[in-house]
Amino acid sequence: MSVDPRKAFGQFYTPDFVARSLVSWAVQTPHDRMLDPSCGDGRFLRLHRRSVGVEQDPQVHSQARAQAPWALIHEGDFFSWARETEERFDSVVGNPPFIRYQRFSGETRRTALDLCRSLGADFSALTSSWAPFLVAAAALLKPEGRMAFVVPAEIGHAPYARPLLDYLMDHFRFVQIIAVKNKLFPDLSEDAWLLYASGYAEASTKCELRFTETESFQFSPLPPATGQTVSRSELELWRGRLRPFLLPQALRKLYQRIAASSETIRLGNVAQIGIGYVTGANDFFHLRPSTAQQLGIPRRLLQPTVRAGRLLPRRAVTHDTVSNWIDQDEQSLLLRLDRSMKIPRSVLRYLDSAEGLRAREAYKCRNRNPWYSVPNVTIPDGFLSYMSSRKPSLVANLASCACTNSVHAIQLRTGEEFGRLQRNWSSDLVALSSELEGHPLGGGVLKLEPREAARILVPLQPVATSAENRMMRDGVDRLRAWRHCA
Repeated sequence: MSVDPRKAFGQFYTPDFVARSLVSWAVQTPHDRMLDPSCGDGRFLRLHRRSVGVEQDPQVHSQARAQAPWALIHEGDFFSWARETEERFDSVVGNPPFIRYQRFSGETRRTALDLCRSLGADFSALTSSWAPFLVAAAALLKPEGRMAFVVPAEIGHAPYARPLLDYLMDHFRFVQIIAVKNKLFPDLSEDAWLLYASGYAEASTKCELRFTETESFQFSPLPPATGQTVSRSELELWRGRLRPFLLPQALRKLYQRIAASSETIRLGNVAQIGIGYVTGANDFFHLRPSTAQQLGIPRRLLQPTVRAGRLLPRRAVTHDTVSNWIDQDEQSLLLRLDRSMKIPRSVLRYLDSAEGLRAREAYKCRNRNPWYSVPNVTIPDGFLSYMSSRKPSLVANLASCACTNSVHAIQLRTGEEFGRLQRNWSSDLVALSSELEGHPLGGGVLKLEPREAARILVPLQPVATSAENRMMRDGVDRLRAWRHCA
């Protein structure tokens, strides 16, 4: 399957009014030396005569030369260039490539992470490209230098935004994050925000961090003058996340007070949250009842399973639920083979079929022994939807089903009752906590990683007044609107 070259290089070009704004923010005089570390087709470079660019795509590199013939443009990987160059700049501007960690790999990633580590920013292997890109770019500034960038809205919640924010606050006197609600890039499902920083210093410095939210963004010759100052201590309360600052301070304080109360628990205190099993070849290992019957697969080798979140009912997966899947001929029966068992002939024929020959070549299958034995198949106490448009569903498992990694498996700790969790799951606190602990995925979807789900607050009894519950509902509506939930 071909890969969109824009995605491969993280190329999504900046609207002109945004580019003009960022250059205006960062460049103070005509004599400033300006760097665009991922210059693309040159739309930032053309706005300032004393400019330098770096671009790794040869075809786009030639477009940049045509747009800004006066600019010095280096062709190649920015991190390798940044590691070697002795040039320093008055301003750095641009739109860094947004390449997720799955494609941000190999020598480029090693160079990037090693460079950032030497600069004092330690990113994990799960980091997307843009965050180390900004650290490496900032380190090329002269004292008192400025930077202005388009950044993914992930800067408000991603774990790897924390080392970036720490680096910026350690090396600039002023850092401003401008959260923009309406999309800067209408064709992308992900949102983009803006970043401005000034007063660069190589050594640690006292920094003001300002968080500004705006419904939309138009050309602005200066960064917004409004916003709230965020202290390091309050940022620490939210584990380095800026997204909670979209809420009023009174609601943030209410949430922190309730979180410290003995009348609430974190979901992870009473349950283990994990991903379901991974087959490596879903269509091969999940059979429709009609197909299993046609192949003669023994019923004892077929495990009913929640294959997709859409199959989850509202409250509980029951035997009637499973019967309905079977009546609908859903592809919800896992071929569950123990590695030490004697394989029936009918199953051997299926394993050696054309479908089986293709399945055993899939990455997960060819790297396990035997290839047909799916590991980590468990029967949890319940399920949690991990992607939803509204609030995640907590569903009891009354039919001894397994689940794929399309939903989370909930295993209660000793002595906990699933019914008690479910009775309190409908509270305003759980809805707010899901928004604050989870993160927007794009397209209006809220996603909960296992570690995020473990932090969801569940009340043991009523913990808020009616006015406070109204405040929490307003907060939920606000955060949903910011992730464009219909």
